[in-house]
Amino acid sequence: MGSVRVTDHKVTEEMKDDYSLDRVPRQQRNMGWLSITNITFGIATAIFYFQMGSVMALQFGAINAIISSVYAIIVAGILGTFIAYLSAKSGMNVNLLSRGGGFGYIGASLTSFIYATNFIMYCAFEGLILVSAVHTFFPVIPEWALIIFFGTIVIPLNWFGIKQLDKLQKWSLPIFGVFLVTAIVVSIYTPSVYEGSFWTYMPEGVEVGGKALLLCIGMHHGIMGLTALLASDYARFLKPKDIKIGSVAIGFIPQIFCFGVMGGLGIWFGVRLGEPNPGVYIVLLLGIGGALFTMLTQLRINVTNIYSSSLSLANFFENIFNFTPGRRFWVVVTGIIAMALMLGGIVDHLDTAMTFQGVFLLAWAAILVSDAMIVKKMLKIGPGYYEARQEYLYKWNPVGVVSLLVSSALGTIAALGFMGEFLQSTAAFFAAILAAVLTVILAIFTKGKYYSKSESDDIHKEDYIA
Repeated sequence: MGSVRVTDHKVTEEMKDDYSLDRVPRQQRNMGWLSITNITFGIATAIFYFQMGSVMALQFGAINAIISSVYAIIVAGILGTFIAYLSAKSGMNVNLLSRGGGFGYIGASLTSFIYATNFIMYCAFEGLILVSAVHTFFPVIPEWALIIFFGTIVIPLNWFGIKQLDKLQKWSLPIFGVFLVTAIVVSIYTPSVYEGSFWTYMPEGVEVGGKALLLCIGMHHGIMGLTALLASDYARFLKPKDIKIGSVAIGFIPQIFCFGVMGGLGIWFGVRLGEPNPGVYIVLLLGIGGALFTMLTQLRINVTNIYSSSLSLANFFENIFNFTPGRRFWVVVTGIIAMALMLGGIVDHLDTAMTFQGVFLLAWAAILVSDAMIVKKMLKIGPGYYEARQEYLYKWNPVGVVSLLVSSALGTIAALGFMGEFLQSTAAFFAAILAAVLTVILAIFTKGKYYSKSESDDIHKEDYIA
């Protein structure tokens, strides 16, 4: 595949498409850290986190769910902070970072495609929660009609990119806050099916720690990598002067909210109401207001799912097929595929999907962080900056590709139970540690040969991380 020549037309197209195929120019990195953090709240306010908290508490005990939530905040927050920093420094999302961060030009397409499928699956999962809530209140409307309606509406909400997302999340956040506080107040005055304090709830035969805690952590692993990596799609627009505070804010605040606040409230609601499905108990608490609340939260999360998956698909098809129809084309494709998955009953395969996703995404995040912080910064192997242009890169870099394939394969085998009970519950963390170690070993062994064909002379000195 020949070198891609950047034409004026392509530059104009990329500006329309939020720079899906190259780094954000420094003059376009003009968004404050508060605005970027606000956009990431789209994923942090998803009712999916209610459901995770409720399910974990009712199955494995509230205290195990709480301990696991704290673990998720710390690990995902640290990974998210590093990735947000790398993205803000380079002006690239994780798909572009992967090209010069150990995978090569074609090797990075592997991550782009699987990343896109993860967001499409979550778009379907979140959409089905919304459909379930509305169908509960309006059973006369068939579910297939609700799937098509809510699956279609997120497409125009994504049409104008990150600026549109910023406005949507900014104006909908106060409304979300009102609904959330109302649900909490109503639940306080609703008789609890459990007589003790919610955090003391423990199913019969379950103890604090041990297998129950590991199972909670295993559930969290299924989403932690996604929330950490997601930061890069938005942090690349961060003002240079906001990089330090912005990286920490973008890395930790959404994690605190999704795993701590939303997950914690899910534990509270689940134990008090004895119901794991928020699509049911939110409607029971707020009536039609619950249906509206669910609609708001799920639209907030799904516009971010659609945005990130469209960026990843644009990268994949540009890498492999040199096909660049623009991000809006992929917004439509993503929306259609998500609707097809909803109509096909994807929710029945949630556990399997989250198991592989957790292993793959945490391994990928670990490779990016270890490559940046250890290989590039400490060992000074390879260029001290990120390059995304094909003419400067090898098609494949064994450092990232081999590390990801080996760690994901062994992590999946562990998750399926072939390496014992402990590694089955901690498979994603095991895969991440293995991926980080392999990245460093392979970078030393190959002496950084496959990071770059030649070094470019037009990289701004402030884009260097090492």
